[in-house]
Formats: sequence, C-alpha cells, structure tokens
Amino acid sequence: MDPSTGEVETKEIDIKSELSSQRYSQRYSQNEPYVHKVGIPPKQNLFKEFKTTVKETFLADDPLRHFKNQPRSRKFILGIQAIFPILKWARNYNLSKFKGDVIAGLTIASLCIPQDIGYAKLANLDPQYGLYTSFVPPLVYAFMGSSRDIAIGPVAVVSLLLGTLLQGEINYKTNMAEYRRLAFTATFFAGITQAALGIFRLGFLIDFLSHAAVVGFMGGAAITIALQQLKGFLGIKNFTKKSDIVSVMRSVIKSAHHGWNWQTIVIGASFLGFLFFAKYIGKKNKKFFWVPAIAPLISVILSTFFVFITRADKEGVQIVNHIAKGINPSSVNQIYFSGKYLLQGVKIGVVAGMIALTEAVAIGRTFASMKDYQLDGNKEMVALGAMNIVGSMTSCYVATGSFSRSAVNYMAGCQTAASNIVMSCVVFLTLEFITPLFKYTPNAILSAIIISAVLGLIDIEAACLIWKVDKFDFVACIGAFFGVVFASVEIGLLIAVSISFAKILLQVTRPRTALLGKIPRTAVYRNIQQYPNATKVPGVMIVRVDSAIYFSNSNYVKERILRWLTDEEEQNKAVGEHKIQYLIVEMSPVTDIDTSGIHALEDLYKSLQKRDVELVLANPGPVVIDKLHVSQFANMIGEDKIFLTVADAVSWCSPKTPVEEV
Repeated sequence: MDPSTGEVETKEIDIKSELSSQRYSQRYSQNEPYVHKVGIPPKQNLFKEFKTTVKETFLADDPLRHFKNQPRSRKFILGIQAIFPILKWARNYNLSKFKGDVIAGLTIASLCIPQDIGYAKLANLDPQYGLYTSFVPPLVYAFMGSSRDIAIGPVAVVSLLLGTLLQGEINYKTNMAEYRRLAFTATFFAGITQAALGIFRLGFLIDFLSHAAVVGFMGGAAITIALQQLKGFLGIKNFTKKSDIVSVMRSVIKSAHHGWNWQTIVIGASFLGFLFFAKYIGKKNKKFFWVPAIAPLISVILSTFFVFITRADKEGVQIVNHIAKGINPSSVNQIYFSGKYLLQGVKIGVVAGMIALTEAVAIGRTFASMKDYQLDGNKEMVALGAMNIVGSMTSCYVATGSFSRSAVNYMAGCQTAASNIVMSCVVFLTLEFITPLFKYTPNAILSAIIISAVLGLIDIEAACLIWKVDKFDFVACIGAFFGVVFASVEIGLLIAVSISFAKILLQVTRPRTALLGKIPRTAVYRNIQQYPNATKVPGVMIVRVDSAIYFSNSNYVKERILRWLTDEEEQNKAVGEHKIQYLIVEMSPVTDIDTSGIHALEDLYKSLQKRDVELVLANPGPVVIDKLHVSQFANMIGEDKIFLTVADAVSWCSPKTPVEEV
C-alpha cells in the first residue's frame, strides 16, 4: 500500500470524526455537558493486521525479542542457548550449586529406583525398562529443559495409561516382543507430538483439559492404580485384566479363599505402614523431608534381605526374580515405521504424550512460581519431546515430570537441572552393578511403594474447592473420576476432555447478559443482581452482553435481549410505569463481532422498530466499531446513537432527567 494513500485515509477519518463531534456538540446547550463520540480506529494494512493477529496467537511471549539488534555471531550463540539452556546456566555454575544438586540428585535417585521397578510393571514391561527410563531421558532433559526443579522419569498415571492402551492391542503375556515394540513406537510418537506442539507454538492446546478435569482424572487413576496393586499386595496369581473397580474387587473376593498369601500380606502391610509413617514424619517436620524420600529404598533393601534369609519365596511370596544387567540397549530397529501396528502406535503415542505433557508443564509451572522464575512452556514441550524421541530409541517408554520426585527434588535444595544428571548417574551404576541384588525383592513391597506414592494424587481439598467455586467444573472433575474408576482410563480421559469442551461450547454459545441500573450518587451503571440498590432509568432498558458476538451465539444474544425487553415491558405495564422507549446495549465486554453478529444486531434493530423502541449502543471497542462502520450498521441506527459511556447514552435518551453529579 502507498504510504501517501494511508495518510490521506487517516486525515479523512480525522476530519469526519471532528465534523461528527462538532455536529453532535451543537445539539447541546451551554448548560449541558459535552459528550465525546466513540473513536474510529485508523485503517490498518491487511498484511500488518494479519501479522499482528498471528503474532498474538502463536508468539504472544515474543520469543525472538532477545535476538533483536544483535550481531550475527551473538544471534547464533543465543539460538544454541535457546535449544540447550544448559549452555546458559552452566556459565554461572559454582560449587555451592553443585552441592545442592548432588544432594537433591542422590535423594531423588533413592526414591526413583524402587518406583521405576514398580511403574514398569504398571506398563506391563520388565523391571529394567523402568530403570532405563530414568537413565537416558533425564540426561536429555538436563541439556534441553528450562525447569530447575522437575525430576524426570516414568510416572504412575502414564505407565498405567500406556499399559492399558497397549494391552488393548497386543497381549503382553503371549507376545511380549511385539508388545515392547509397540511401546517404543508409542513413545516415539509421544515425543513427536510433544515436540511438534512446542515447535509450532501450539502449547495452548493442552489447556483445553481443564484443571478440574485433571484433578478428577488423577484421583481416579490413583484409585485404579492402587486397586491394581492388590494383586502383588495380596499375592494373587490369577488376576483380572480389567481395571474398573467392580472387576478388580470381584477378582479379589473370588481369590480370597485360596488365592491370598498371608506371608505376602504381612510383608506388604508392614512396609506400607512404614512408608505412611515416613510420610507423616516428613509432613510433620519439613527438615525431615529426606525420610519419606529414602523410605522406599530402605523398604526394598530390608524386604529383599528378609526374603533372602527366610527363603519366603519358597512359601509362595512372589519376587522380582531377574532384572537384566547393563545400560539401555538400542531399540531403533524395534520401532514400527510401517505395518499394521503403526497407526495404533501413533494413536497411543498422541494420547500418552498429551497426558504426560499436561502433567509435566503443570509441575514445572508450579515450582517455577514458587522460586519466582519464568518457564517457557513451548521450550519445555520441545525438551520433553526430544527426550522421549531419544528414549524410544534407547529402550525407554514415555517419561515425564514426576510430582512426588519433583517435590523431593525441590525440598532437597536442587539448584539446576543438574540434579537429573546426578540421578541418571546413580541409575547407571545401579544398572551396571546392583540389579542382580534385586532378585529376591518381593512384589508386595513394590505394590506398597506404588500405593503410598499414588494416594498423594487424590486431592480432596482441590475437589472441595472446585465444588465451592464452580459447580460445572465439579461435574467435569467427578465425571472424569468416576469414568476412570468404574470404566477405564480411556473412558475417564474421554469424559474429562468431553466435559472440558462442553464447558467451552456452553460459555461461547450461551454468553451471560445482564440488566444494568444506576448506582445512587454516581454516574456508574452496573448489574442490578449484583447491586440491588441500583435503580432503573424510566423508559430506558440497559443491557450488557458479556462476550464477543459470533455466529455461535448471535441468535441467542438477540433473542435474550428481546426476552429481557418483553419481560420488562410486562412488568412496567403491570405497575403502570413508563413504556420502554430506548434500549441501550453496553458493549464494553464485546471484544469482537462477526458478520452473523452484525446480522443479529440488524434483526434486533428491525424488531425494535416494530415496537417503537430505539436502539442505542454504548462503548463498542475498536474492532467492533470498525466493523459496525464497514457494514454500514452504524449508519443504519445513526452515528448519533453510539456513545462512549452508558451515562452519555442515558443522558441523550432522557434529557429531561439530569444525570446526578458524582
């Protein structure tokens, strides 16, 4: 566009606005206050407008701001640091930070080793795969992640979800090799999904799973995981493959007479009590945060020693048996890039990747706010995606941030992501030298560790707060919870997503509207339900629309306003008050309007004409007023009926009724 043309258009708009204001001011006598007209924004270049919209949608945080006005060499360095944040914070690394990271890394390693063995069983994989997942992915994240506190590894919910979805495609008992290949394929595509969301700045998509739905889903998953552990906790050999509470409890009761092993129950119950006591000590006194962190490893060591010296495995106590020694073998050639399982791998990977991403980003943001530093959500997604892609090629399954381990990491005084490197080193030593010692570890102790860990996912306080704040959110929460507990993890997840979307659609298609009244001794007009002492203006009805007006809600907005008008006229007629002559629509909350919304306003205007009621608009925003002028709707109702404030509109509608001074 020619710059001179733009200047001429701007001057024409300024002249029109000036003439309009002059004509309008002439209508008022010297005793009446001057009423300023609504300004029309200058026309923007189409390309510039499109560029601004795209930037606000995908680049709201302006990620390239650090590169502005920098030499090419500096831009290259900043680009490398953006991909690998370790190159930035490592420059200021010192001995004090190293001490904090070493202590934190050793502490979370003592927690992760027994948990990893148990979580691998949740995913129906051999125990070493849990340890593999706490070796390679944390190393990748330490180089690429921006969170200082998050601890990476397998987690209970994702392990259960992955195990359930994979088992629906391949029976792991009869075809473990194919089952593992599908697990690695799902992990690869989980990483691709996560990285793609970060690269294309689509992180906002995970926000569609509301906090309430996540609380319900996590609580339901915790119950399901705990119930699944009854197999190992009670020593049951023949257990249901289903995960719903009815099937699990039926299986437990059926095996009560001949399937339970009392020695297993004693071991499991004793150490579960010990784990709960350790947690109690940690909560009672924050100085002893390390007690619940190290308790699982102590439990594994003591129970393994007890089973070994008593040979309780001869009495029916189920043990881990063999854990493969050595670090992660390559699994690149085991990933399905074609064949009948490719599509299933993609589907499972996308679902598991999104859930893992939601959990990790939520954890990262929580601890970032506690330490007052900024976390780039899109960079986190790229880092999580990269570590899962690499992990899928090194015999790992889906890894993410663990809340329990991250909390311990934070309490232990971690300073940087180097604590993950320390943890990985400990896991490496475990894989190389210590795994044979886990041969006599009883399954009951792994079940006890998982039960004590997942019960912390049940957030009753959050559920109660959701009930008090928003009943619809509580429906999403409880729907996701019961879906997981009484059906399956997939059904619970589907319910959570469906209700979250339903809430969005309901808010978009049925926006709130309100009748406004004048607050005494002010020129302010507010919702009469919120302010009962606000008074209505005789002969004038003031309505506020609390949403943008789009094709999805335009008809509802029009009908709702007409229904307000009908109800108001009936009330006035019943008490003998003035007939409604003016309808003022307060448009401050209306951030945008489309062609359907403009057509709805035109239909509203025509309906009001038939009732001898004049339509008046108050304070439309820049986007809205621009579209009203372009569509000629402003000319249809008259530009003199569009005001900057409700008070100005009321003053024009009822000139005989003076506006009270503030």
